[in-house]
Amino acid sequence: MTTADIGSPVRKEAPPGAEPLGATRAERLSALAQQHGALVTLVIAVIAASLSFDTFLTGDNLQNMALSSAFLAVVALGMTFVIVTGGIDLSVGSLFALGGVLAAWGSQYGTLVALLLPLAVCGLVGVVNGLLIARSGLAPFIVTLAAMLGARGILLAVTDEGSTTYLVDKDTVFASLGQETLLGLGVPVWITLALFGLGALVLRRTRFGQYVYAVGGNEDAAALMGAPVARTKIAVYTVSGLCAGLAGALNAAWLVSGVTILGSGMELEAISAVVIGGTLLSGGFGFISGSLVGVLLLKVIQNVINQIGSLDSAYQQVVSGAFLAVVVVAQTWLGRRQRVL
Repeated sequence: MTTADIGSPVRKEAPPGAEPLGATRAERLSALAQQHGALVTLVIAVIAASLSFDTFLTGDNLQNMALSSAFLAVVALGMTFVIVTGGIDLSVGSLFALGGVLAAWGSQYGTLVALLLPLAVCGLVGVVNGLLIARSGLAPFIVTLAAMLGARGILLAVTDEGSTTYLVDKDTVFASLGQETLLGLGVPVWITLALFGLGALVLRRTRFGQYVYAVGGNEDAAALMGAPVARTKIAVYTVSGLCAGLAGALNAAWLVSGVTILGSGMELEAISAVVIGGTLLSGGFGFISGSLVGVLLLKVIQNVINQIGSLDSAYQQVVSGAFLAVVVVAQTWLGRRQRVL
């Protein structure tokens, strides 16, 4: 039994985006467009930007884009697991900021504390989110919205209403995690790539990954098949919290401080990246590499707007929102087209 079969156990056709057995040419093209449309768009955007701006393909610009993408990508990694189950996590932006502040504060006690403290606190918030959603049947939107407000409140309490900024000693091992480079790329980039490799392996090659697809494809059918629905939901929200906390810690190491105003709107960016990468908001279908492509595409668009110079930075949000709307419409159309075919 394949992952696709488990993800949609009561349907005879393949899930949206997957190429069905004996597919016609039109079906194969629809499946390829849904799976790899973001990658094709990214390649086109990179080529167009490199031809339009001499500074786009410079080493410094590429390094900056890669580094700025790394933190959002880690958050989007956890969000992918959540959305594949058909859920949503609005708390990750606040957890990102809280993780950064806790890491900066904990760095005075050593690198281990700086890393483990945000992971413990943000992971615990993820566990509570998962428990409330899985055991109480509450809507993910409401639960994670409450967690977003709660995490932001804890952040303000820890920083005396934002008046206190905790700094990281530049000579510590923790600071080197954000400042050092390896083979021309920042250490956070390599950590992100390793996490994405691990995430792809877990989602596609493990029993837990099959459960994630099953819950998102048809929760009732997954339960009848013996899948631990509640435990799977708790696990994915825990993963999302851990990823947000780790991203915040790495960002604090990069900035050598815990900045309280970061993370606002980051949850929307992460959701956008995941959906643009091909994961369906309805759940049951998605892949880790697509989320990474979605993050890179958003960052390329933002970088192009910055390269133009005459456009206000607010246009980044306008373009990202418009692009997300186009992707969601395209996904819906492709899904309907495959069912008709």
